[in-house]
Amino acid sequence: MWFRNLQIYRLRDCAISPDKLEEALSGLAFQPCGNMDMQSRGWLSPRGEGAPLVHVLRDQMLIALGVEQKLLPSAVINQFAQERAEEIEEQQGYRPGRKQLREIRERVAEELLPRAFARRRKTYAWIDPVGGWLVIDAASPAKADELVEALLKCSSDLTPALVRTQLSPMVAMTGWLAANEAPAGFSIDRDCELLAPGEEKSLVRYVRHPLESAEIRDHIESGKQVTKLAMTWNDRISFVLNENMQVKRLAFLDLIKEESEQQAETADEQFDADFAIMSGELARFLPDLVEVLGGEAAVV
Repeated sequence: MWFRNLQIYRLRDCAISPDKLEEALSGLAFQPCGNMDMQSRGWLSPRGEGAPLVHVLRDQMLIALGVEQKLLPSAVINQFAQERAEEIEEQQGYRPGRKQLREIRERVAEELLPRAFARRRKTYAWIDPVGGWLVIDAASPAKADELVEALLKCSSDLTPALVRTQLSPMVAMTGWLAANEAPAGFSIDRDCELLAPGEEKSLVRYVRHPLESAEIRDHIESGKQVTKLAMTWNDRISFVLNENMQVKRLAFLDLIKEESEQQAETADEQFDADFAIMSGELARFLPDLVEVLGGEAAVV
């Protein structure tokens, strides 16, 4: 149970208790799609069916939003609608018009919906009431927004806001790469992306490439700025930081996972050990990351 991507939020005055959060989330517990539903979402237990919706360990909380979506591709609707339109044409002696074709498609979609396959996904979020963090394991801001929206519907005690820093990640990363010097506690790895300002938006991407070369410096001197940079924190966590303060490709290095495996014998113990070590590492990593970006920007 290791997060792979971080969408990072600040929680101001987070005073909600696990019991109160459990009660709040239960009002929007997950229910599968009904026959005529295209999508359903609600809270699931992070541990699996029958367990609480809020998993608590050493004051740290883990929650999970479940989303189920029906798969009904337009190509399938169009195929059945075309067959239906041909049947109607034979009956009435002329091709259906635009309005009639639209109505045919709508009827076909309604008929197919109960038979459509459903795809389910789960998005996890870690709540640290001590440090004041809400961190969502989501690769895209849209999935994080989806979880935050569901959370706000359940509880007014949680008011998450995206973390803003005094120094923008783009400016900071460009400076680190230009000087070939990472901030204290961090090291620069071998992946980066540089983007030129202006209308053309020319892009240069380096993958598994030494980033201390003069070629990189030339790109920066020509005006390109770093929008993604692979880094490692304290030889414990590797990640890619992007211009929007999102952390991607998060990987807890082998030393950390070995620590977790040494603490567990059963699946339940392993889950708790993973969560305890992950939340502990992130609770130290996030303040360090914010600090090297100049600290948090004042809330307006």
